[in-house]
Amino acid sequence: MSRKPENIPAVIPHYIDGERVESVSGETFGVLDPVTNETYTQAASGDKADIDLAVAAATRAFEEGPWPRMKARERARILNRIADITETRGHELAAMETYDTGLPITQARGQAMRAAENFRFFADLIVAQSDDTYKVPGQQMNYVNRKPKGVAGLITPWNTPFMLESWKLGPSLASGCTVVLKPAEFTPLSASLWAGIFEEAELPKGVFNLVNGLGETAGDALVKHEGTDLISFTGESSTGKLIFRNCAEHLKAMSMELGGKSPAVMFADADLDEALDSTLFGVFSLNGERCTAGSRILVERAIYDEFCERYAERARKIRVGDPSDTSTEVGALVHPEHFEKVMSYVEIGKGEGRLLAGGGRPEGLPEGNYVAPTVFADVKPDARIFQEEIFGPVVAITPFDSEDEALALANDTRYGLAAYVWTNDLRRGHRMAQGIEAGMVWLNSHNVRDLRSPFGGVKASGLGHEGGYRSLDFYSDQQAVHITLGDVHTPRFGAH
Repeated sequence: MSRKPENIPAVIPHYIDGERVESVSGETFGVLDPVTNETYTQAASGDKADIDLAVAAATRAFEEGPWPRMKARERARILNRIADITETRGHELAAMETYDTGLPITQARGQAMRAAENFRFFADLIVAQSDDTYKVPGQQMNYVNRKPKGVAGLITPWNTPFMLESWKLGPSLASGCTVVLKPAEFTPLSASLWAGIFEEAELPKGVFNLVNGLGETAGDALVKHEGTDLISFTGESSTGKLIFRNCAEHLKAMSMELGGKSPAVMFADADLDEALDSTLFGVFSLNGERCTAGSRILVERAIYDEFCERYAERARKIRVGDPSDTSTEVGALVHPEHFEKVMSYVEIGKGEGRLLAGGGRPEGLPEGNYVAPTVFADVKPDARIFQEEIFGPVVAITPFDSEDEALALANDTRYGLAAYVWTNDLRRGHRMAQGIEAGMVWLNSHNVRDLRSPFGGVKASGLGHEGGYRSLDFYSDQQAVHITLGDVHTPRFGAH
């Protein structure tokens, strides 16, 4: 049976002003199957000319169309229809996502449900939303008038593309913005489903636009375009710096979720069985290609040897193989460029730590972007595999002797996205959580997130937070309106 999903187009088009179109230049780029690294389709390769058309369509839809002027309930109905349709396409989406990204099929199957939930959540939120009103009795009334910001430029990553696109599409559309989406060039396939979903849900023409292309062409043009009012970007930190500089030219609003090198801190009193399950899942699920991966495990010395032994034993048993096989736990990395990057860190790690598991390509998989789950112990804080984001199935384990040392090690990177703390001492858990420099901390848990809570990082891991009302704040302008209720008592300049 073929792994390749049905209905893959020969060329994945752009979607601009309600139409599927090729690039103005006619250029395309190849899209690779991570299992074979063979080109299985082409995608329209957008540049400034295509971005100009998409932004113009989004601008017309914002200035002349009904979407920003709809009542919250009307927009919510369409968002809920989007969620319903997304759920019905779950099998198609999972097959495409697995084929395009190399993610194991069992992990891809939840993406449609999570994407649908993002739309449902923001549909509920805009209906329930209220804003501040302040009153000085008999004198003044002050209230907040919320308005959509305008045309949102959305730039999304390749690790769980469809679901992460919904993280941005849900709140931006709920707020009344119109959008131009630039999906990651490695994984354009599942993004092509949005056009049909939005058409079936009767989203007005021009509200959603999609331009495929490389970051340095289509992405750069979207960020620099004078017609985009804000940019939401998820990706690595060096690209985030470039986007920051380019947005500054137009004082453009930005939200950036960037890289991570998140610690998982293991105290001796933790439930070791639960901690092992969580820390293995936290770095090896999604092929290790996750921004919140707990890829630095800090272990109290009293349990260090036992933890390393048990962790490595489990890592060696992880099933690596065909992403479409339901028994696979780690599939193929997304692209040969990324595979080479991860393998280079594996080689670096052999000089920086004690190799306990993995360390190369798995046996029996001579082709494709496969990396065996790799575990290094005794890693020093100045090691590159301790400090730098690898974004693959590679973990560094380091011992500590005290709570103060654990906190210092946890904070000893330029990143600050997520952190995980395992202890049964409640007071210590909260001390650690509040002392760790990270946008999100989980105590005795892997990263199960409530959509109402803020998502984002500190230091080199991001700028701003999204999630819940914070997302609506980002995609909206809040205008203060002041009304005098009584006589106006104003100093009478020039009345002498």
